Amino acid sequence: MARSANTSKKLFTIGYEQTPVRAVLDELEQARVKLVVDVRAVSASRRPGFSKNQLAAELDERGIAYIHLRGLGTPKEGREAARAGKYDMLHRIYAKHLKTLQAKEQLDELCALVVKSGPVCLLCYERDHRHCHRQWIAEIIEDREGAVVENLVAKQV
Repeated sequence: MARSANTSKKLFTIGYEQTPVRAVLDELEQARVKLVVDVRAVSASRRPGFSKNQLAAELDERGIAYIHLRGLGTPKEGREAARAGKYDMLHRIYAKHLKTLQAKEQLDELCALVVKSGPVCLLCYERDHRHCHRQWIAEIIEDREGAVVENLVAKQV
């Protein structure tokens, strides 16, 4: 798929569920992402290569910056709702979470990053963006900054 040449206000999202780190990195590189914003509440992962320090090092080797905005992560009860497939409950929990001071501040920080550091990609675990809080973050950024959102999907193993 051809990518747009105008990537100044481009916001990508990607989930790494069932995907090897190399495939995610390749997808990010192909999309010409300059900054990955990790929006997981917990930046540790059982999947090889996706814990914060490992991921940041791998991205750096490809010339992609990394930042972790923990305050935009889903609270524990939201993650539990998602695992149970209760996406309406997840949405309610996350909407409440976005009203916290930390989430508001980090959402403002993310808006500024999209404008000045683009193209940016939101990273989380869930493969399907429709069942992940990163989709709601992307919609907010789209409304606030006029960013064009594209959901990336890396090859599964």
